[in-house]
Amino acid sequence: MAFNDPISDMLTRIRNAARNRMKTVNCLNSKSCRGIAEVLKSEGYITGYDVIEDGRQGIIRVQLKYGPRGETILHSLKRDSKPGCRVYRKVEELERPQQGLGISIVSTSKGVYSDRRCRAERVGGELLCTVH
Repeated sequence: MAFNDPISDMLTRIRNAARNRMKTVNCLNSKSCRGIAEVLKSEGYITGYDVIEDGRQGIIRVQLKYGPRGETILHSLKRDSKPGCRVYRKVEELERPQQGLGISIVSTSKGVYSDRRCRAERVGGELLCTVH
């Protein structure tokens, strides 16, 4: 099976696991996927993540987070930039999803940042995904 987009695969796995109320989900390891997991952890959408070496590419085990009554924290994960159509934004063009209640994850020259951190450091880049 040809596998072209590890970011879309990671977001789909997290979306499906949250819908099925799973505690953890395994994703393939890559530098951009680790960056997305770090942003989701720092913004409070997941509890944490571990990188597990398996002798090949490696696995990222993501611990999902739920509310006090079991409600999902991640309502929507939308991939914006795709391999066939990249989407780039300047720092002034970064929108605030749901008037600041959601985040956009941006791949910059300094690493993978949330839209809030991009505005603080005045840097733009490739808009990877939007989280509500």
